[in-house]
Amino acid sequence: MKKRIIAYLNYVDKMIEQEEKDGNTDLDAVMKNHLTQIAFFAHERLIHLIVTVLFALGTFMTLFTFILSSDVMLVILLALLMVLLVPYVMHYYLLENGVQKMYNQYDKLLELSVKKENKDSHYEVFKVE
Repeated sequence: MKKRIIAYLNYVDKMIEQEEKDGNTDLDAVMKNHLTQIAFFAHERLIHLIVTVLFALGTFMTLFTFILSSDVMLVILLALLMVLLVPYVMHYYLLENGVQKMYNQYDKLLELSVKKENKDSHYEVFKVE
């Protein structure tokens, strides 16, 4: 998934650069595909958020149980949960930042589309200052 999201983000960045240079990109098709990809990655982000939160809860419950009972076997379980939790947090971080970047890319594509179409001035593209 990491390779896929990074490759897709780079692909869209290249499409935006190409449109800014020559203006020959079919922006409607790119934007439609981009919205579909945003939906896929946002769904993946939600699933990983749920899994990450459940692993974090399991890790803390194991830690508190170990503190209360001092059972040495819980240390093994705690170590295994930590080994899984750290990569889940890193992967969720990548997904979250990737989807946020996709939102910004979509806004840029929309801005380029409005400029290309010379739409009425009463339509403004949303921008975060």
